[in-house]
Amino acid sequence: MIRLRRPATAAALTLAAVATAVLGLAGPASAHVTVNPKEGTQGGYGRFAFRVPNESDTASTVKVEVNLPANAPVGSVSTMPVPGWTVAVEKRKVDPPIEVHGSQLTEAVSKLTFTAAQGGGVKPGEFQEFPVSMGPLPQVDTMVFKVLQTYSDGNVSRWIEEPTPGAEEPENPAPVLTLAAAASASPGASAPAAAAAADDDDDDDSGAGTALGVAGLVAGLAGLVLGGLAFARTRREPTAKS
Repeated sequence: MIRLRRPATAAALTLAAVATAVLGLAGPASAHVTVNPKEGTQGGYGRFAFRVPNESDTASTVKVEVNLPANAPVGSVSTMPVPGWTVAVEKRKVDPPIEVHGSQLTEAVSKLTFTAAQGGGVKPGEFQEFPVSMGPLPQVDTMVFKVLQTYSDGNVSRWIEEPTPGAEEPENPAPVLTLAAAASASPGASAPAAAAAADDDDDDDSGAGTALGVAGLVAGLAGLVLGGLAFARTRREPTAKS
């Protein structure tokens, strides 16, 4: 019996060793700064949030610097107040100017710096979102936002690496916003509307014809009633003698 159990024990130990090796090699996936949602529309406006997780076990995130791409300026950028944080906005000159609602803007936001109040910040095991409204979004396929995350112990995480198509995700990826071209109206799109309008006209004509038919029927019935009353009256009146 003892000899029968040894192979099983050896196999179990081998499997355990393999599992330990695999898990050890895999390790936990590190979180990084992202922009949510990750998609927008060229020429449109949108509300986006930069989501910042804290990866430190001992320090808090106390400052977040979001750099807007220089090759894709945005005319209007506004921030939402975040309790316990202040924001500083930096601008830069743009040439050619950006047109927003018929106005030519010669400046665009280049950087947003969020700073936590004294003793505050994103604590270990937590994350914080920083909402931003932007538009009109530029006519580019992607916007890459390079972000610096500063901790209370002085360490800085630099999320600045741009993705390469077909390659693996870099170790410190920058948040990327993908922009789709605005959908253009096709000529055939008006056909259903025209057909619906024609149907409405047919319904109106049908309704008018029905109303005229009812009116005619009522008039006919009224004539019959009046004729019957007149006939009954003539029968009751005596005939005049000559």
